Amino acid sequence: MKKFDVIIIGAGAAGMMCGAVAGSSGRSVLLIDKAQKLGEKIRISGGGRCNFTNIYTSPDNFISQNPHFCKSALAGYTPYDFITLVEAYGISWFEKQKGQLFCKDSASQIIEMLKSECGKANNEFLLGVQASNISKAGNHFSLTTEKQSFMCDKLVIATGGPSIPKIGASGFGYKIAKQFGLNVISPEPALVPLVFTDRLKKHLQNLSGVSVDVRISCGEVWFEDALLFTHRGLSGPAILQISSYWQAGRAIKINLVPDMDIFAALKQARLEKPKQRASAFLAQFIPKALARFFTKGYENKHLADLSDKMLYSLADNINNWRLKPAGTEGFRKAEVTKGGVDTAELSSKTMQANKLAGLYFIGEVVDVTGHLGGHNFQWA
Repeated sequence: MKKFDVIIIGAGAAGMMCGAVAGSSGRSVLLIDKAQKLGEKIRISGGGRCNFTNIYTSPDNFISQNPHFCKSALAGYTPYDFITLVEAYGISWFEKQKGQLFCKDSASQIIEMLKSECGKANNEFLLGVQASNISKAGNHFSLTTEKQSFMCDKLVIATGGPSIPKIGASGFGYKIAKQFGLNVISPEPALVPLVFTDRLKKHLQNLSGVSVDVRISCGEVWFEDALLFTHRGLSGPAILQISSYWQAGRAIKINLVPDMDIFAALKQARLEKPKQRASAFLAQFIPKALARFFTKGYENKHLADLSDKMLYSLADNINNWRLKPAGTEGFRKAEVTKGGVDTAELSSKTMQANKLAGLYFIGEVVDVTGHLGGHNFQWA
């Protein structure tokens, strides 16, 4: 049985970062991952360019049953700390929007950087194998793979959540947590497209491919960003953001022209251009396909033919469109997982399990979920 000071299960962003830091202090570290390649989620993130952090990352950008849990970690390692590391490796980056930083070239640069940091710290890797038979006896943990047995003083679980199963993601980390008596908040897909009911899909299917900047809300939470109609439902940054807050059976509200009171504008246009059609007026502010959709039934009517009641109804659909999605695309399309190992079970300063010394949970496997735009990578 081979002995290490630290064994990390999961060699993604959180696992490699942990390995590099632990190894740099002289500890012997082994990273185990069932994937054949390191950092597969990093590789596909940000359209292949890796949205590796967000300069505006703060606790307000995270969802958790304990919203205060993430504060210590985020204060202890800031976006600028990671930017310093990125620049030390000569990796060029750019800010896309809203503080989102991407590699100019490829996400593989971030993987190679983290791998190199692990190499400097003399970490060892074991890829393409599944850890099993995990147990603790005395002050040591033990586990096995297909061919070997290992022992360690510290066991770190960095296995992520079940989002994007095609790259090998699973709920393995939750099984380990439950095995050792830790509570797990039921995992749900987050940052995920929403799907229509069959009835709604029938009415909106011709809008597939249409994109528009909106303000979208669910309850008291709202975001302003782009929305994209798909053949199955809604996607785009605005939808991914609100999906983390949406719950089955609830409606979402979409303001298609957030900077304008459409009712007032329609009334004014009726006075100034009475012969203008409503669809032509709306097409100044939203895509033509959407304008035609909302004015269906009175395509040939002029603004002068529309009563205040009709104008108000039309304006309400534009400024306050209510939709009730049938559900989400599930973990198959979810960028991250909401829920996970209960933060009440962990130290916010060390990520160690309160009831079991030497056991740690880090990254996405923990009940801390970031907004879209590099926040989840910074958490990792």
